[in-house]
Amino acid sequence: MSETAVQIDQVSFRYGKRLALDGISLSIARGEVFLFLGPNGGGKTTLFRLLCTLIPLQQGSISILGHDVSTQGDWVRRHIGVVFQAPSVDGKLTVWENLRHQGYLYGLAGRELRLRAEEALEHLGLQDRRNDPVETLSGGLRRRVELAKSLLHHPQVLLMDEPSTGLDPAARSDLWNYLNLLRDQQQLTVVMTTHLLEEAEKADRLAILDRGRLVALDSPGSLRSQIGGDIITIECEQPEQVALLLQEKFQLSPTVVDHTVRLEHAQGHQLVAQLVPALGPGVRSITVGKPTLEDVFIQRTGHRFWANQEETTSASHLSRETDLP
Repeated sequence: MSETAVQIDQVSFRYGKRLALDGISLSIARGEVFLFLGPNGGGKTTLFRLLCTLIPLQQGSISILGHDVSTQGDWVRRHIGVVFQAPSVDGKLTVWENLRHQGYLYGLAGRELRLRAEEALEHLGLQDRRNDPVETLSGGLRRRVELAKSLLHHPQVLLMDEPSTGLDPAARSDLWNYLNLLRDQQQLTVVMTTHLLEEAEKADRLAILDRGRLVALDSPGSLRSQIGGDIITIECEQPEQVALLLQEKFQLSPTVVDHTVRLEHAQGHQLVAQLVPALGPGVRSITVGKPTLEDVFIQRTGHRFWANQEETTSASHLSRETDLP
């Protein structure tokens, strides 16, 4: 069994009356690329802030590399790297100046700082932009500078909050290639948050959060395989009646999700051939596909990944403005 890098035990957190985290427990192994996946309001950012020691624990415990974040916060901060969702680079300074000042904060100077900065620039493809003011860089290049800053002091755990924000597909791919390189060569533990389902497929393991609860925990492939068979989605005028017909005539167990009928079947394409004549003209479309992480989310929560996003996002913003210490 791999050594544990992050241990989270029964962590709950409230913003006033709103429960942002509800008894979260899990462990993350050293050298693992681990991802917290969830829609806005799911609890990802709150958990990220707790891991970074930005806000104090209310209930439960968290340890990083065997050190408690509540009682040994100074030690934890020296051994983690952090990439925030909001930019932390100084746009008026050059790339090299940003790295140099970051190094000073961690007690780096002279030859050691220069070598580490050169290493980061080389790995992230920033050598030819070292003397450019950061404000002149594209969003993807600025994100690379953020990552370079976070790695200067050679952290053992890298925490990243929505790191792909503002990146185009090519820059996102470059980011993942570098993270995998760090994992393989340095046994760096990477812990990320994201709301991008396609990005979650690249993690070694992921935890799916919904409204503060941990609803799934495993590798992407294992989570998809737990569904089994094909996913059939039926768009129709009267989904409740269609679901009842499928139960009575075909002995199936469909669910109605956002006005569509959804069901799982081992031989989806064969079943569709039987369903089309039986369901009649009220059906607008029938699609068949292999399980995705969104299907996993629907199975575990009963609603789509982006359901009620405006409500949860507004509530989250309001809670942070009024109740955050």
